[in-house]
Amino acid sequence: MPESISEAIGADHDNFDVYYENIKNAKDDGAKVRWRNQLTWIIARHAISEELTWYPAMEKHLGEEGVRLSKTDKEQHMGVKRYLNELQDMSPADPKFMPLLDTLMDILHHHIEHEKNEDMPRLEGLLSREESEALARQFQRTKNIVPTRSHPSAPTSYVFENLAALMAAPIDRFRDLIMRDFPDEHDKREAREQAQSKL
Repeated sequence: MPESISEAIGADHDNFDVYYENIKNAKDDGAKVRWRNQLTWIIARHAISEELTWYPAMEKHLGEEGVRLSKTDKEQHMGVKRYLNELQDMSPADPKFMPLLDTLMDILHHHIEHEKNEDMPRLEGLLSREESEALARQFQRTKNIVPTRSHPSAPTSYVFENLAALMAAPIDRFRDLIMRDFPDEHDKREAREQAQSKL
């Protein structure tokens, strides 16, 4: 069965923790950098995709309450984006690296709890399974065209964020290809399997 929007978003949330643990447990700075790049990549894409798909859906279906919830979410995202922007190029050898990473994850977990306990139940209660699956597909497709790094100074209104994303994404992707190192698919699969075995 195709995933619902809550399942799609929840899968990313689970991967945040997998990549965070791999940064913390990496044996050397090179591995920490690869996992940091992976964490940056997934959080940046996830946040913008939510802002372009999930939040407009909340505003449409929940009216004023949806506007209020998406406003709170966008404010929380701004905090995440600022910390991520600072972390995404910081050397793991920097003494501020691990405390900054821990703060980022604390803020992110607070935001995830808000989405899980406030946003998701409200919107999913109004959507049919088919509508939720369609929104999940839109969310996943959007991740393919948005920036892969944090740009906290980018606009957050729907129209301007779309334009900013279209301009920043190719530059980010070029840098990812040429200048950044990431864990390979085997490492990511192994990390997810290890996380699953601990549940």
